Amino acid sequence: MINLTIDGKNVQVDEGASVLRAAEKLGIEIPTLCHHKALVPYGACRLCLVELEFSWGSRIQASCVYPAGEGLVVRTDTDRVLRTRKIMMELLLARCPRVEVIREMAAKMGLTDTRFPKKDEDCILCGLCVQVCQERMGVGAINFVGRGVEKRITTAYDKHSPVCMACGACALVCPTQAVDLSKVTTRPVRPILSEFDERLAGRPSIYIPFPQAVPHKPVIDKNTCLRLLDGKCGACEAFCDAGAIVYDQEDRVETIAVGTIIVSTGFDLFDARHIARYGYGRLPGVIDSLEFERLSHASGPTGGELLTAAGKPPEAVAIIHCVGSRDENYKEYCSRVCCMYSLKFAHLVKEKTGAEVYNFYIDMRTPGKGYEEFYKRLLHEGVHFIRGKCAEVTDVAESPDEEGKLIVVGEDTLLGLTRRVPVDLVILSSALVPRADADDVARTFSLSCAQGGFFLERHPKLAPVEAASDGVYLAGACQGPKDIPDSVAQGAAAAACALSLMDNGKVTLEPVTAEIDAERCSGCRMCLASCPYEAIVFDREQGVSVVQEELCKGCGTCVATCPSGVARQRGFTDVQVYAELEGVLAI
Repeated sequence: MINLTIDGKNVQVDEGASVLRAAEKLGIEIPTLCHHKALVPYGACRLCLVELEFSWGSRIQASCVYPAGEGLVVRTDTDRVLRTRKIMMELLLARCPRVEVIREMAAKMGLTDTRFPKKDEDCILCGLCVQVCQERMGVGAINFVGRGVEKRITTAYDKHSPVCMACGACALVCPTQAVDLSKVTTRPVRPILSEFDERLAGRPSIYIPFPQAVPHKPVIDKNTCLRLLDGKCGACEAFCDAGAIVYDQEDRVETIAVGTIIVSTGFDLFDARHIARYGYGRLPGVIDSLEFERLSHASGPTGGELLTAAGKPPEAVAIIHCVGSRDENYKEYCSRVCCMYSLKFAHLVKEKTGAEVYNFYIDMRTPGKGYEEFYKRLLHEGVHFIRGKCAEVTDVAESPDEEGKLIVVGEDTLLGLTRRVPVDLVILSSALVPRADADDVARTFSLSCAQGGFFLERHPKLAPVEAASDGVYLAGACQGPKDIPDSVAQGAAAAACALSLMDNGKVTLEPVTAEIDAERCSGCRMCLASCPYEAIVFDREQGVSVVQEELCKGCGTCVATCPSGVARQRGFTDVQVYAELEGVLAI
């Protein structure tokens, strides 16, 4: 470790660390526009100047390229340092007067204008884009050309580069956003779309899946990471001070013994592309409910600002209820939450934009606590409610008022006429449907499915969170469409049931279970395939099937399937059934 003093404060850093990194460790902010942790620094912007004190005097030096030395004394706030930084900032401000980041840094230094002749550039010639393309990507698609005032960064022969991978690293490290990747590469620029943001924004190859992820750790997308695909980049490893990046990790499957299982796989949103007349996926102003959730959220792709496809706040918005729900062609059941989240959307649109909001609904269903009051509140806020099935969404205008708008065509059953409503944004309140892999989950845990494909509970009233198999519990929308309060209540109930079963330390078995006569069993194994609970195993040493009583539910499927009649059900043997009949008939 090396000891040095910065602004009168002692600090220890690793050998080879720069003065800039030592200052960062102390929390001392030194301005810089050309320093990047993943790249070798070379002091291009000259803003990170500091004053080094020696026995023979002092000198001004760029802190990003000067290594920390034992006993070195550094000053970052002397008049000489601040005066020199201002001169360098004036030069940058003269070159790039429109660049926001430079204007902000200049304002912090007390500069609002420059004494030097102004240009109209965006690039400050820091060279970060050149460095990352050469050092990290090993491509070298861009470089410096020219000298003096003619110096600039461009591709070979000023043409689109065929060697550029369109990785976007140059645009990412550029401090002034001067790099336009579409002018660099011959390849199509395709950002990695964020699944959490409903593919409305991009994400890097290393990312945290969503804000509430458990564990809250970044993951690397092996399908897009250049280091894993081509052995290039590796910038995240350079940034990680903890050394937690390991590129050679492999996926592994672990088998864990558990006492209980809670199935809480959630739901998917109905794909509105199946209803082509609504234009979802075809008309840019038509979005579904989850996309609107991300747009309206403060952490979303627009920072919570509601914008149309043209990038402007909407003046009129239509919300179409029951998209895919209560429809014999798609999903016959009611999705239960669509009315309320549609009302919430209407309130958010009114609150954020003041736009006119039109709700096209079949029947308004607001059965929760305080829900009807919220509905009445929106009526007073001026939200328009049109009772009737929406026929289509089109961009074909029939009048000057409809030019450049989306037209929602629907029936108004209260007025007895067909309406055409021009809007800027259409929100589809799509149905809640089971997850795409619900069938695989059902087979894994021996779950039954109800109408619509949701998992079936043991009893709708007496056992609403228990599955037919002991130790398996259902929670949330995997069991059926439900809102947040019901999901929370069911999740708590499932957790309580799981803890109760584990706390007992023993399991009470049903008296009626199946059994197999081992002396007569031929080992055909037909019972194994027929058992819905996988309660029968084959004993290879004895060559017979064996019933595991703790898993058997006494359904009798194996008894009916056995061709030899050696499987029987306790309490339901022929002798017992005949005895019951005789007793009944004798009465």
